Amino acid sequence: MKPFLLILTFFLSCFLADAKHITGGEMIYDYLGPGSGNSRAYRVTLRLFRDDNCFNCAGMPPTVTIGVFNKDNSQLVTNLNLSLLNSNQLPLNTLPSCITNPPTLTYTVGLYSFDIELPFNAAGYTATYQTCCRIDDISNIPNSIGATYTTEIPGSNTLGTELDSSPRFAQGISIVCYNKPFTLNFSATDPDNNILEYSLCEAYSAGNVSNASPVNPAPPPYGTIDYINGYSGARPLGNQASINTQTGIITGIAPDAGKYVVSVCVNSFNRTTGQFIATHRKDFIITVAPCDFAGAQLLPSYISCDGSTFNFENLNTSPLNVTFRWDFGDGNTSSQQSPTHTYLVPGVYTLKLVVNPGGSCSDSTSSPLSVFPGFFPAMEDNAPMCKGLPVQFRDLTTLNHGSVNFWKWDFGIPNVATDSSRIKSPTFTYANSGPYDISLIVGSDKGCRDTLYKTIQIVDRPTFTVPNDTLICSIDTLQLDAVGSSNGNITWSPNYMISNVNSFTPLVSPNVTTTYTATFTDAFGCVAVETVTINIVDRVTLLAGRDTTICLTDTVFLQLNSDALQYSWTQPITLDNPLKKNPRALPTAATTLYTVTGRIGKCVAQDNIQITTVPYPLANAGRDTTICFGNSVQLQASGGSTFNWTPVRFLTNSKIATPVSQAPRSDIRYIVEVRDNRGCPKPVYDTVLVTVAKISANAGPADTSVVLGQPLQLNATGSTTYNWTPATFLNNPRIFNPVARPTEDISYAVRVSNEQGCFDLDTINVKVYKIDPDLLVPTGFSPNKDAQNEVFRPIPVGMKSLDAFRVYNRWGQLVFATTIIGAGWDGTFGGQEQASGTYVWYAEGTNYLGRKIEKKGTVILIR
Repeated sequence: MKPFLLILTFFLSCFLADAKHITGGEMIYDYLGPGSGNSRAYRVTLRLFRDDNCFNCAGMPPTVTIGVFNKDNSQLVTNLNLSLLNSNQLPLNTLPSCITNPPTLTYTVGLYSFDIELPFNAAGYTATYQTCCRIDDISNIPNSIGATYTTEIPGSNTLGTELDSSPRFAQGISIVCYNKPFTLNFSATDPDNNILEYSLCEAYSAGNVSNASPVNPAPPPYGTIDYINGYSGARPLGNQASINTQTGIITGIAPDAGKYVVSVCVNSFNRTTGQFIATHRKDFIITVAPCDFAGAQLLPSYISCDGSTFNFENLNTSPLNVTFRWDFGDGNTSSQQSPTHTYLVPGVYTLKLVVNPGGSCSDSTSSPLSVFPGFFPAMEDNAPMCKGLPVQFRDLTTLNHGSVNFWKWDFGIPNVATDSSRIKSPTFTYANSGPYDISLIVGSDKGCRDTLYKTIQIVDRPTFTVPNDTLICSIDTLQLDAVGSSNGNITWSPNYMISNVNSFTPLVSPNVTTTYTATFTDAFGCVAVETVTINIVDRVTLLAGRDTTICLTDTVFLQLNSDALQYSWTQPITLDNPLKKNPRALPTAATTLYTVTGRIGKCVAQDNIQITTVPYPLANAGRDTTICFGNSVQLQASGGSTFNWTPVRFLTNSKIATPVSQAPRSDIRYIVEVRDNRGCPKPVYDTVLVTVAKISANAGPADTSVVLGQPLQLNATGSTTYNWTPATFLNNPRIFNPVARPTEDISYAVRVSNEQGCFDLDTINVKVYKIDPDLLVPTGFSPNKDAQNEVFRPIPVGMKSLDAFRVYNRWGQLVFATTIIGAGWDGTFGGQEQASGTYVWYAEGTNYLGRKIEKKGTVILIR
């Protein structure tokens, strides 16, 4: 395989005389040995990375300031001014043979180091270097953001008596091409061979540091960068790139060309106990270049633990890849671009891929492939456990091949790294109650790995209940029933008149009021304490209350004053529950006697209450009525002793049975409230509707004209009954639409009425022309706002319709048009008054016999 994994590229645009040429940093520590007294000696080293291609930029900083802080109290231990110890050029990995548009990469790492003795404390120490600023136009963070590089030296809380040196990341530079598959090697080594776990994390900002000069760093904690454009610390290169938590290898598809801040965190765990030690981090700026290359790229490894079939593809999708040769490692091959293959025998194979075999852009790679189906992760369910007691967790994983050799438990406490374990069946103690989301990553020596999740309940105390406080008669015995959430033991106190202090269902018979305390201890040692008070009486208190009167069909609550525990009422058919202390009663007789019996064990008492019923008043507001507009009406209510009408509008007196509604102007609904002081005191309501008839007669247009012999269709509106006078020339004077055939001018009146005698009158004048049907058009008009001859309109005589009426100015422009009889021109056009002069008109209509009449002429407009 040609080694052109797409690894980290450190690139940073440069500005004159500042620190914008620094492309990343990492701080490490090494344990040197015991110091004087209770101290330990360490060597702390800062690595800064510089872009040597930055034009006219400052060199590697000649001096830096590093602060050391005590994590027990966040106090400063010392500030150290350090000179550059040495610098070395970073190696550049081999370029692909067919790369296009490759960038030029040259980087230097500068080292700053000091030795220090630190008292061995509980929380440990933090060493810090801060600088401003990163370059502008980085794709995933805002402009002018600084950087903080730290290392955490753990204390006795995590190390105990162990010794420790920090992990340190590998170094090297390779090409990353935009939108291409890539692999970035962020693996680290640990001098103590502790367990390492990787993640992409938020980079630290520089806080208030505003320039590149050496400054005394601020104490922890440190703020993180606010990422932009949809990126984050966990996704600094987009959603198509991720890190292998076990190897530190970042793989995926690169984003668009540009510069990206990437911060990688590695957590170290004790190789023996699995105890968390510290978090180590490295911060870089990666350049994604606008380049492309042919190549073969596979995943670092392939494994299947639940089947034997794989779907393969070349992770390098360059169009320069033309032909392919796959070797599956079991004697089978394929020339497909993305083949599918099933392995018949479990085992470990070597997968090989050659692209463009025999060509100038040929490349090859291989990856180990494991096939071990039959991996069944499982963990034991846990019953709810009390806080402060150890919870036992157990891995129940089974498998067909190999053995389980990896466990990573997370016990679900948010933002805490120490709630974990690396052994098969650990215990963990929770300080607080609540639900906790547990996870287990389990793996085998064959490379199989899976993650399980479950929720465990941690409680303040086990579930335990005893009966509520109760009452018994002094001559009674009572059984207590206690219930625990699981198997356990119970102890009652005091040991007074109780059959068995270790029974969940003892019998008690105290002769004085006694409070018993029950202490329950479950099988896990969780303890709960509850109490129950047994109140003692020698008789039952029972008062049913005074006799009462209610309205017939109403219900009433029977309210007892009693300390009894059980009740029984007579007349059960009229009660909602005859065994309740306070039942709801619906008596149907004039008088009903209820007897109640109350019991406390063997103590019994009785009492009575009589309920009398009286009927509701019979409210009657009278019949609905209709009156003519302007008339009045007298209302008539009955059924009670007192009356109250609403609304009070138009009423002479709203407090009597017979008020007068004086000339209401519209329909109105009156409501009367009736009460009977001689019986049921509750009100009853009834309503009456007064409808006001408004007659508005309309005989049609006030004036109309016909020619001799033309029938005229009259059409009146306003109500239900019509009478036309005179009846001369009418075919029927008693309908709303008679036909008239007048031979001379005449005026008709119509009387419109309803059944109640309400009426109204209207008239219509008919002009009879003793000529043939025609369109009569004036020869002039004067729209001068004197209310005379203002509109130019045709007068249709004997016409059924006006089919057209148009007016033109001297240039032949249409200034008015209508087909509506009675409409006319007001002497304007487009909102503007037209000048005096002669205008041409055209009229067309259909007479009552269906014949067309056309006429045209001129009209004089006079201003």
